[in-house]
Amino acid sequence: MRKPVIAGNWKMYKLIADSVATVLALKPLVANANHCEVVVAPVFTAIKTVTDRLEGSNIHVAGQDCSTESKHGAHTGEVAADMLRDAGASHVIVGHSERRHLYHESDSFVNRKAQAGLAAGLTVIMCVGETLEQREGGMAERVVRGQLEGGLRDLTASDLDRIIIAYEPVWAIGTGRTATPEQAQEMHAFVRRVFAGRFSQEAASRLRILYGGSVKPDNIAGLMKQADVDGALVGGASLDAETFARIVHYDR
Repeated sequence: MRKPVIAGNWKMYKLIADSVATVLALKPLVANANHCEVVVAPVFTAIKTVTDRLEGSNIHVAGQDCSTESKHGAHTGEVAADMLRDAGASHVIVGHSERRHLYHESDSFVNRKAQAGLAAGLTVIMCVGETLEQREGGMAERVVRGQLEGGLRDLTASDLDRIIIAYEPVWAIGTGRTATPEQAQEMHAFVRRVFAGRFSQEAASRLRILYGGSVKPDNIAGLMKQADVDGALVGGASLDAETFARIVHYDR
C-alpha cells in the first residue's frame, strides 16, 4: 500500500520569521494526519530554523533544489545535498519546471542532482511535465518519457524506494488551470508503465506519483480518488497553514 505524500513547495516566499509562524500554525492542524506524509519546502535560509521548530512533529522538510556536486568545493552559490541533510532536511525537490524552464536545466542535469540527493541520504522528489504547446502538439507522453528516462538514468534498485515522481503539467502551474482528475490519472498511469519498463512491475507498484499544478482544497479530493495519484506537490496553496491543512485532510 503506497502511503500518500502531500508536499508544499513555498518557492521564493517567506523570510525566516514568516516560515516559522507558518509551520507553528500548521503543526497542530496536521498532527493527526496519519493517512499521509506531510512535507514542506521552505527557502534554504529557513531550513535549519524550520526543522528545529518541527522536531518531534510529523512534518518533514525538503530542500527546493540541490547542487549537482556531491563533493564540497569552489561552487559559489550552490548548496550541496549533504548540507540540506545537515540542516535537517529529509527530502529534496529536483527538476521542478521552474528550474527546467527558467534556469535551463537538462534531464542529465536533473539526473546528477537526483544522484547527489540520494547519495546524501535524502528522498528525492523528481518533477516531470509538459508545456501547453507540447500537450497540444500530441507530445506530452514523449516529453514525460524523455524526462523520466533521462532523470532516472543509472539509478539502482536500491535507490528506487527513495524516489518520488511529481507530475506537474507546466500549463497548470500558477495559472489557475488544473488537469482534470482523468487527465492526471492518464499521465500518472503512463509514468508507472514507463517506470515498470525501466525497472520492474514490483518497483512501479511501490512508486509514489504526486500531482502538481494549481492544487487547492476544492480539487484535491477528486485527484486523490484516482488509482495512480499518490499525493500532491502544492505550490501557492501551501503558503497558508489553514489552506494547506485542508489539502492534507483531503480524506475528510
